[in-house]
Amino acid sequence: MSANLGISEQERTAIAEGISHLLADTYTLYLKTHKFHWNVTGPMFQTLHLMFETQYNELALAVDLIAERIRALDVLAPGSYTEFAKLATVKEDTDTPDALEMIRRLVDAQETVVRTARSLYPLVNGAHDEPTADLLTQRIQIHEKNAWMLRSLLA
Repeated sequence: MSANLGISEQERTAIAEGISHLLADTYTLYLKTHKFHWNVTGPMFQTLHLMFETQYNELALAVDLIAERIRALDVLAPGSYTEFAKLATVKEDTDTPDALEMIRRLVDAQETVVRTARSLYPLVNGAHDEPTADLLTQRIQIHEKNAWMLRSLLA
């Protein structure tokens, strides 16, 4: 039995595909932030170690919320590294940069997630999918704030 949510199956599928990209970007950012938390060194170690931990913990909760929204739309959520690699625009890091470069890369990744989320508004608003619009708004606010806080360390 398919969902009857007042959103056509075509719209639900398109929205779920869009937020699957958001899920992949969020998960990739989670991995990047967690890796940097483990490997940061230097005079800003304590500050960055704690900041990165706060951010990756929030991201861990976010991936669940995003995936559950996909499921609420009656579409299967992606959940493998292979699927995420195909869907993500946030780039994974295979190297371990210095602390300042970690900050720069995290700013870029946070802003990438903002752009991914923002790009979905026309589709979501056109389908009158307020719950997804609300999720996008919340995610944008968090990522914009995180990017600002990280950028402030580079001033």
